[in-house]
Amino acid sequence: MADAKQRYAVVTGSNKGIGLETVKGLASNGVKVVLTARDEKRGYEALKKLKEFGLSEFVIFHKLDVTDSASVASLVEFVKVQFGRLDILVNNAGITGFNTDDLVSGHFFPTLCGDIGLYNASKRNTVSYTLMQVGSKINWRELPQTYEMAKKCLTTNYYGAKETTKAFLPLLQQSNSPHIVNVSSTAGLLKHISNEWAKGVLDDTENLTEERIEKVLKEFMKDFKEGSLKNKGWPTYLSTYMVSKAALNTYTRLLAKNHQNFCINCVCPGFVKTDINRNTGILSVENGAASVVRLALLPNGSPSGNFFARQEVSGF
Repeated sequence: MADAKQRYAVVTGSNKGIGLETVKGLASNGVKVVLTARDEKRGYEALKKLKEFGLSEFVIFHKLDVTDSASVASLVEFVKVQFGRLDILVNNAGITGFNTDDLVSGHFFPTLCGDIGLYNASKRNTVSYTLMQVGSKINWRELPQTYEMAKKCLTTNYYGAKETTKAFLPLLQQSNSPHIVNVSSTAGLLKHISNEWAKGVLDDTENLTEERIEKVLKEFMKDFKEGSLKNKGWPTYLSTYMVSKAALNTYTRLLAKNHQNFCINCVCPGFVKTDINRNTGILSVENGAASVVRLALLPNGSPSGNFFARQEVSGF
């Protein structure tokens, strides 16, 4: 039976990296958390690590593949039976959309995850893009990306987060303090989308709909397939990652507009040392996850519908 005073959370893609540290951070604050992973073995291995910190009573595991509707439905049913509601949903699962084997020495792209540099807290509403001190080691060649890679990236980063959120909305509506945190990236800021039509659609909050976001994504994939990204003004490297995160950021604004009793925000956790960038980041996973945990635990009445670069509000 659910405890009225207990808070319940789900963190997607949380068997390692920022996701796992987010689970740890929430559990350390007394939140009952469902740790999720596509691979059952890796999920239970992550659970074992958290037990070493004395958090076993606050963390349970359930398998989840955000790209599989049946898997999402199974998790929702599990949470419904176990808790009867959900207080916090953290959409953390995401992929880069290219082969990380290409991130070898000399091929590192500091734009990975949008975390080109660290957010400069002294300049509100701006993002400072200071490259790591790698100098001549940076090779600006484009990372190869196939159409199938691009499709999988959009399916995971945008559609996976959207469908997981929609599936959990009925349980979130049972909460007295529903929170949704979408782990995103400064790579998805609209200033990186040079296709003026797409930028205009995604920035038109007043007329924004899921259908309009979908139209932008379909146009992008059509241009990708035709090899016309450059001619049509789309990003030409990390293109699908950037577009997927721009769509996620936009969807966050739409969600917040449609669910004004929720606290819904998206956040770029910074350039964190994780497998996704071959541990070439600057921040520890603890520092990266701290920004996510902070938003998940905001009190009622806190700002909603915002993009945070780490712990500071940024423009979209």
